[in-house]
Amino acid sequence: MMTLLSRITGLWRDVVYASAFSVLVTDAWLTAYQIPNFLRRLFAEGAFSQAFVPVVSEYRTRNTNEETRDLVDSVAGTLGGFLLVVSLLGSLCAPLLIWIMARGFPVGSEKFTIAVEMLRWTFPYLFFVSMTALAGGVLNSYGNFAIPAFSSVLLNVVMIVAALWVSPHLQKPYMALGVGVFISGIAQVLIHLPVLLKLKLLRRPRWNFRHEGVQRIGKLMLPAIVGSSMGQISVMISAAIATCLAEGSVTWLYLADRIVEFPLGIFSIGLATVILPSLSAHHAAESPERFTATLDWSLRLIFLIVAPAAVALFVLAGPMTALMFYRGKFSTASVSMTTQATMAYAVALMGWSLVKVLAPGFFARQDTRTPVRTAMWSFGLTMTINLLAITMLLMTGRRLEPGMHILLALATAAGASLNPWLLYRGLRRQGAYRPAPGWLAFLVRILIACVVMAVFLHYLAGDIQHWLQVGTGKRIMWMAELIAGGAVMYFASLWLSGLRPVHLKH
Repeated sequence: MMTLLSRITGLWRDVVYASAFSVLVTDAWLTAYQIPNFLRRLFAEGAFSQAFVPVVSEYRTRNTNEETRDLVDSVAGTLGGFLLVVSLLGSLCAPLLIWIMARGFPVGSEKFTIAVEMLRWTFPYLFFVSMTALAGGVLNSYGNFAIPAFSSVLLNVVMIVAALWVSPHLQKPYMALGVGVFISGIAQVLIHLPVLLKLKLLRRPRWNFRHEGVQRIGKLMLPAIVGSSMGQISVMISAAIATCLAEGSVTWLYLADRIVEFPLGIFSIGLATVILPSLSAHHAAESPERFTATLDWSLRLIFLIVAPAAVALFVLAGPMTALMFYRGKFSTASVSMTTQATMAYAVALMGWSLVKVLAPGFFARQDTRTPVRTAMWSFGLTMTINLLAITMLLMTGRRLEPGMHILLALATAAGASLNPWLLYRGLRRQGAYRPAPGWLAFLVRILIACVVMAVFLHYLAGDIQHWLQVGTGKRIMWMAELIAGGAVMYFASLWLSGLRPVHLKH
């Protein structure tokens, strides 16, 4: 529920961005924000969480409470000290970083200047959000998932307030976004402190790289950084290429990604967050039966929930975009461009979701090397398609035509589809996962139900022009009817095909 609230406020935040600022400003803002966001996913939500949660879960199982507290203190001081230095250097080197990551922004141009100014404020967010991830990882290992999930709500609320009510009073309105990120980072750290102090898990962070647990986490993080960075570098390169395309391409790709991130964040990431401590505990307790049963149950839930979500997003990409973003400075042309990217990313949703569940099967066993290899193969495919696409655009002279960003989204979708297959094959080869009986019948039922739902939504959604001509209230009611009707058609089809809740029992 906290993750759901986070995603709802996150969509509201993006709606505010799209309506309150021009695409010139949002292109510059998103470019500045993606740099610390890239490092955040590596050091905080990515490599660090994947390495830290299994180790702290093992400490809880095999060591004393005092030793667990000592591990948390040492990790907090060591990671915090390192990232504090990185954050300061990033702020100082802001012009160089924007020049490297946004070659489509001419040096000295308005876009370039805005991006540099905002990056100086957003880079310190890396330090705060990494400390938030550390606190959240500790609480997750103790079965507390609400506070870490709610912390993202603070970011969204602060950014909404900054964009709507602070920016009009500033000489440079866009600077409210940079300052808002800085303030929200502090708020995210502070909300975790009372719970950590109550559990007596945080006393005094200190630099202690020689601690056995810190060194083990560091060794696990190195390959995990490579593995996490493949997907993130792919996104970064795609965004850098987008700065060289038609104005608005960065914004269109971002907003499409945010639409698809809604089901991904509500369900897939939430499920992955919950199962990682459980898988780690089953591995530490040497219980392979429970380990494989948890994985199998999680995969069935992914197919049950995410498959229809992906189909619905593909069919309703236009209405979804019009509902959320068509107002203020967001034009009909931007609706069309964002719709195209959303359809491509909807294809990638299933792959991204499966990776969220399959990768913890390796991380829980402290195997970070295999996900590295699969991520590199996925990265290689995405980059090959990107290079072919940009070469074609340069040769034909179509680089600045609107709509070329769809090639970048399709390349991302191709890489997202390869990665889960490689992870699944790795788990089977290592004997870590054995599918339970009944998978073929289960998938056939899901496929039939998705087809029935897609036909229903396609005919009832109507033409996109109708969505653009009616007001927001009408759009909300129309979309609510479509979602409710689609859900009824989907689950009714599953019921008629013989699927029952008992088939999904853990």
